[in-house]
Amino acid sequence: MDTISTSKNIRKLSIGKRVFILIISLFVLVIFSFVFLYKSNDNKNRIEKINQRLQDYNDRMYEVLKLQSNNGNIADKSIITEYVRTHPLKDMRITIIKDDGTVIFDSQHKDPTVIRNHADRQEFQKALKEGRGYDISRASTTVKGKFFYSATYYPAESLVIRTALPFDKDLGKDLSTDIVFMAISVIALIVVSLSLYRFMHKMSNNVTQLRLFAEKTDKNETINVEELAKFSNDELGEISEHIVRLYIRLQKTKKEQNILKRQLTQNIAHELKTPIASIEGYLETILGSPDMDKETRTRFLERCYDQSIRLESLVNDISALNRMDDGISNIQFVVVDIAQQIHKIENEVALELEKRKMKLCLNIPDTMPMNGNPSLIYSIFRNLTDNAVTYSGENTTITIYAKESNDRSAYRFRFSDNGIGVPERHLERLFERFYRVDKGRSRKLGGTGLGLSIVKNAVIAHGGEISVNNNPAGGLFFTFSLPKNM
Repeated sequence: MDTISTSKNIRKLSIGKRVFILIISLFVLVIFSFVFLYKSNDNKNRIEKINQRLQDYNDRMYEVLKLQSNNGNIADKSIITEYVRTHPLKDMRITIIKDDGTVIFDSQHKDPTVIRNHADRQEFQKALKEGRGYDISRASTTVKGKFFYSATYYPAESLVIRTALPFDKDLGKDLSTDIVFMAISVIALIVVSLSLYRFMHKMSNNVTQLRLFAEKTDKNETINVEELAKFSNDELGEISEHIVRLYIRLQKTKKEQNILKRQLTQNIAHELKTPIASIEGYLETILGSPDMDKETRTRFLERCYDQSIRLESLVNDISALNRMDDGISNIQFVVVDIAQQIHKIENEVALELEKRKMKLCLNIPDTMPMNGNPSLIYSIFRNLTDNAVTYSGENTTITIYAKESNDRSAYRFRFSDNGIGVPERHLERLFERFYRVDKGRSRKLGGTGLGLSIVKNAVIAHGGEISVNNNPAGGLFFTFSLPKNM
């Protein structure tokens, strides 16, 4: 049960705390592994160095004192005593042992005969076997304290000279843990821990805020811009802010789209309602008047037909806009000659232009091939032409001017008329769906209110741009571009 509880508690920790614990644990493990290996190797080197120094003392004592064995006895012990007394290392202990383990001299004990046999001592056994031997931090049974023993065997005299230093003094300092090194390691651990904790705290805070953000979005709750201040001022905070800003923007766009959809639905219903009501009224009158004269009946049927044509145009325009709203991926592109499309429209509106005493002047290249959708290209120029024919007035001129861009990657157009134009305040809204400058006059002339919206969307669908302005001399002029993309 304890294991399960611990596992659950770990899972409850934030990702920042879990990463922090993991990294700190790895860092501590690395530091202590390094310290252990370093100190082990360092202590080994120090031990070898100290042992070598004591071995040198043994050799010098052997040479300086000119030890002479006489059946295992030292000729002059006073020489040894004086050497030890005048040696710089005051705490150094010298012991001379026969090869059978009998102690015949000890610098810290007046009567060596009472000292227990040293045949079982580690450094003595190693010295007899290998010529040299040492033992670290062993307590002495003769004098109080722990010593580092280093022994050298001299077979010519059948003697072992052993030098010892107290472990808790000079040698202890040499072999103790390097406090400065450990202090630096601890300080480094603290600095890394604090820095890492600060970083992980920020990261954990960002993750927590993103989690709360995700929970709110899942519940479809409103996200406020003020919540961006809760993120930290770093790269992760910036990424988190971008995500939240993007969501807020999408929320706002979705709301705007919903509003536009409602407005569009209302406008469509209103626009459809007008011709349907007219058709219904005329047909109701005809059906309710069996004695109506033939001429009146024919006139009413003609009006019904005109309204049905307007209804068809409205449905077609709405379908065209829906196709473009569905995205460019749903539009088929082929090689289209824009000049050919314009000349086709010129022939189609010739009678209407003649009836209104209008002119269409073309200043375009003979051919203008591009990669586009024939239907949409046709819609651009047909809707602009119909708009000019309908609203510019009689005895006016429509001009279409086109040329290639400087880098020959697109065509640039200027579509203008010298009619009555529109008030400046209406210009920026001309491309809106169902927007009319004069609603009553527009419906009377048969417009759907979608033509210029189709023009703009068709230009954008081909990667171009369009704008509209008033001519200084009167009328409107549209400037737009259509990339070749070939």
